[in-house]
Amino acid sequence: MNRHVILTCAVTGAGDTAGRSEHVPVTPQQIADSAIAAARAGASIVHIHVRDPRTTLGSRKTEYYAEVQRLIGASDVDPVINMTAGMGGDYVIDPQNPMQHVEGTDLVSQATRLEHVEALRPEICTLDCGTLNFGEGSSTYISTPDMMREGAARIRELGVKPELECFDTGNVWFANVMHQEGLLDDPPFYQICQGIPYGAPADGALLEAEVAMLPKTAEFTAFAISRNQFEWVARSVLAGGHVRVGLEDNLYLSKGVKATNAQLVQRAGEIIDSLGAQVATPEETRELLGLRRQ
Repeated sequence: MNRHVILTCAVTGAGDTAGRSEHVPVTPQQIADSAIAAARAGASIVHIHVRDPRTTLGSRKTEYYAEVQRLIGASDVDPVINMTAGMGGDYVIDPQNPMQHVEGTDLVSQATRLEHVEALRPEICTLDCGTLNFGEGSSTYISTPDMMREGAARIRELGVKPELECFDTGNVWFANVMHQEGLLDDPPFYQICQGIPYGAPADGALLEAEVAMLPKTAEFTAFAISRNQFEWVARSVLAGGHVRVGLEDNLYLSKGVKATNAQLVQRAGEIIDSLGAQVATPEETRELLGLRRQ
């Protein structure tokens, strides 16, 4: 069991969820305000995606990330900022002509995925550790071994800590390879993502198996989406890990009751406290993960 728990809030994500809840933040101001409220509620880390304010869909624009970062920095809280670097991996094929991509494709190089990280140097950014059949239809997320090695090397050069997004056991395997190759500084920071079609299901036995694969020096967070979110708060802590909640992964506080990010963080904190653990402050989080401010 982990008694000193980092609590991440995944503030908005990139999914088409803005029309499903009035609490999903869209503009940089809304995203920053929601992240600040989450930090006031106890979040150690705020995980940031940005959205196009016109379409409400996910965006890769550095200017949006910069504004969110500026607004959080000007607030009365100081959470660790974790920016996604996963945008730009979507490839949707034409089933009748697999060599042709169709609407919804946004596939760019690893260097392009990191442009905002290069410019803004957050303390953490994500690195997706494998290719995934992303849901139904013909949508895939592309992250090849060459891309991952390039990303890990450049993120390290920038002085940023990569959060290693692992959607299945093979992703953990490859992240371990990068650690063995010296591309990841200790402690490597793994995120075990469960319940996302079609990666690893939200299954406690699979969580145990993936945790058993991790290097001895690793820190990890495990989370599951939707109605499994709060169960996985407890499961991750009991397995020795940290915690993630937020509107990226789940829109509800309870059945039929839509949540804010701050409410999800508060509920997660209550679960952590009930297990006899405590939430790490942002400064304690920086020490645990060996983060560097820039």
